[in-house]
Amino acid sequence: MTKTIYIVLTDTGTLLSKAIGMYTQKELNHASIAFDEQLTEIYSFGRKQQYNPFLGGFVRENVATGIFEDAACAVYRCEVSTEAYVRIRQKIVQFEMNQDEYKYNFIGLFGVALNREIIRKRAYFCSQFVATVMQESEMHRLLTNPCLTMPHHLACLPHMELVYEGNLQNYLRLVRGQQAERPIRMGLWKSLAFRLLA
Repeated sequence: MTKTIYIVLTDTGTLLSKAIGMYTQKELNHASIAFDEQLTEIYSFGRKQQYNPFLGGFVRENVATGIFEDAACAVYRCEVSTEAYVRIRQKIVQFEMNQDEYKYNFIGLFGVALNREIIRKRAYFCSQFVATVMQESEMHRLLTNPCLTMPHHLACLPHMELVYEGNLQNYLRLVRGQQAERPIRMGLWKSLAFRLLA
């Protein structure tokens, strides 16, 4: 059996996103991982407060508001084994339970620009975080070093299927209008991950 996860790349229009784009020459420079197509359960490393770009760390994002209101996006669907899905969820739970200990890895971004690995304890930038989590899947051998992973690298992984490209809020209106027909049952997996960690 397989389970579905989603990798979401966005252009939030922030100064940091624009600065990263000057190096990557790509439009979508923020990466997140989600567990439902409605993107109600989506995680990344980014700003913890909407108006403070310097306070960053592990976040569960609300992509319907704030810096995402005018964002462009690309949404990729990826099938993984049930075992890999549970491991990925366990990894997210570990981040969530210790989220106050994590910081945004600003220094690591300079390492990417210099193609030089900079490892900082409990510090990640967005694509480094997603790559680290994805190492729990069958694609772990195909990932570049998470410290050097840029958002567009994630889109090039095998089994990534582009399901939408365009305005993020339009995507949310499209899929969340179907939510009543296809209920989400993610609570079961979260409780399972907690039990496995116990």
